[in-house]
Amino acid sequence: MTEFIIASNNQGKVREVDRILNPLGIAAVTAKSKGITLDDVEETGTTFAENALLKARAAFERTGMPAIADDSGLSVDALGGQPGVYSARYAGENATDADRIAKLLKNMEGMPKEKRTAHFTCSVCCILDENTVITAEGHVYGVIAFEPKGSGGFGYDPVFIIDDGRSFGELTPEEKDKVSHRGNALRTLYEKLEAALSKS
Repeated sequence: MTEFIIASNNQGKVREVDRILNPLGIAAVTAKSKGITLDDVEETGTTFAENALLKARAAFERTGMPAIADDSGLSVDALGGQPGVYSARYAGENATDADRIAKLLKNMEGMPKEKRTAHFTCSVCCILDENTVITAEGHVYGVIAFEPKGSGGFGYDPVFIIDDGRSFGELTPEEKDKVSHRGNALRTLYEKLEAALSKS
């Protein structure tokens, strides 16, 4: 197994990356598990892709190991694409998932179902070495629920409803992998990594 640093302390994300890339012989590890401290990266990008590159580059330069970072978020059409790249900071720096969901639902009070359309975006950046940067992006479309449903997942999962009427918070990890924005992005990354690794 080749260890790749995942530039995130979100264990949910790390597990998702590990599940999907494991068949390539890649083990997803955090810097913390290697005894390395990654400084917080100021996410100054205006897109998910720019922020993913900033985080991957910082992790690669700090550890010297292949690094993967993602930036993802929720965009609600009726809110002009908010919270977008500010999804994690939507309710303030130290807010919990519950705080962010509460703010989102408050901002959408009174909106009928047909106006609650939204999508998740995930941009992934993998830096294999100084000369090899691989990127991928995935999306998933749905609607915002009127109240949280389910206790699985993380972030905005309990209020994001997909085609079958269930929220991401009601799916098993395996079910979510098959349809999620991160799952879609990581499958694209998998194909690109497989091609790159076969050449090395």
